[in-house]
Amino acid sequence: MSVNVNRSVLDQFYRYKMPRIIAKVEGKGNGIKTVIVNMTDVAKSLNRPPTYPTKFFGCELGAQTQFDAKNDRFIVNGSHEANKLQDMLDGFIRKFVLCPECDNPETDLHINAKKQTIGNSCKACGYRGMLDTRHKLCTFILRNPPEDTGSAKKKEKKSKKKDKENGSSDGEAANHNDIDAPDAVDRDDDDEDWAEETTEEAQQRRMEEISTHAKNLTLSEDLEKPLEERVNLFYNFVKHKKEDDAVDSSDKEILAEAERLDVKDTAPLILTELLMDENIRDQIKKYKRHFLRFTHNNKKAQKYLLGGFECLVKLHQSQLLPRVPLVLKDLYDADLLEEDVILAWAEKVSKKYVSKELAKEIHAKAAPFVKWLKEAEEESEGSGADEEEDEDNVEVVYSASVRELKVETVKPEKPAEEEDDFDIDAI
Repeated sequence: MSVNVNRSVLDQFYRYKMPRIIAKVEGKGNGIKTVIVNMTDVAKSLNRPPTYPTKFFGCELGAQTQFDAKNDRFIVNGSHEANKLQDMLDGFIRKFVLCPECDNPETDLHINAKKQTIGNSCKACGYRGMLDTRHKLCTFILRNPPEDTGSAKKKEKKSKKKDKENGSSDGEAANHNDIDAPDAVDRDDDDEDWAEETTEEAQQRRMEEISTHAKNLTLSEDLEKPLEERVNLFYNFVKHKKEDDAVDSSDKEILAEAERLDVKDTAPLILTELLMDENIRDQIKKYKRHFLRFTHNNKKAQKYLLGGFECLVKLHQSQLLPRVPLVLKDLYDADLLEEDVILAWAEKVSKKYVSKELAKEIHAKAAPFVKWLKEAEEESEGSGADEEEDEDNVEVVYSASVRELKVETVKPEKPAEEEDDFDIDAI
């Protein structure tokens, strides 16, 4: 049974398919191992050597791998279920197969052994870029590059040319006029690719390749720069996108640039400065996708987002200071901030981004929301039987005139021993 190469795509008519992994456990005790029976077919669907995904499994599982290409046996030591390996294969596909621009698997890897870099090009959208070589598999790829079909074709052309020259040597002496044209063709056969460069389109394509090569050299140099310089490069990149009105559709490009410069954690701080102002509540909805690419399951990035928000409050103090709890709730509801990150931030007033006096004011304004988070967490650990009854007694009201939260207590019909709770969703 085949599945989509990109399993996040649920379309049953998706054109890129691959067979499901078939795993067979052999041996016992210390000699137990898992043979991936159809690894060759799976790898062929991904246009990658079968040793790459096998080695990837070994890196992720911390297990040794064995390859026997002649007998079509690709082995990972230990006992591993097929479903587990299938899920792990999704990680390999995401990192080493899918195009970061269009998410199609029509990509090729290009190895530069001298510079120890791995390039990635997409035949579907024309994307060209560099892979992040921090994964352990990259070392294996650099030592075992994929076969270069281009060089094989050139060798085949040269051998054909020699055969033609040897076969036509007698004919040249007999009648030179008859073989004049074919002889010219033979001479140019080895340079067939260069013959096409006379067209304007081909010349433009060649210039783009040269520019891409120069760009790749710059990519390597950028990573060697200090963090401050790399952050400034990322800042200018996003700023240009904003000036060109291209930010809305460039979330993937912005993520790729942050990963290239290794500033993914600090990126939310820059995005907050460039994409948000006093209208932050509307902008959270507009740029939610952009921020999620950085903050999802990344607590360090979420802390930088909180720092960026503090800087915004400093710039638009009169508008944003009274609305601190509302903005925090918006960030929380949008899944840009996790509960434990907010609670940890609330525990300590820091002067890293703003003055200590302003930081204290921001924390004081955030107190109702933080209190609600803490009480909600405590109640979730308890029985929760009287939760709905308690919520009717306290309401959080937003006053449009003063733009801040008010807590109004309503006397219950029956006295309750538990501490009252209030509903932040009433904001």
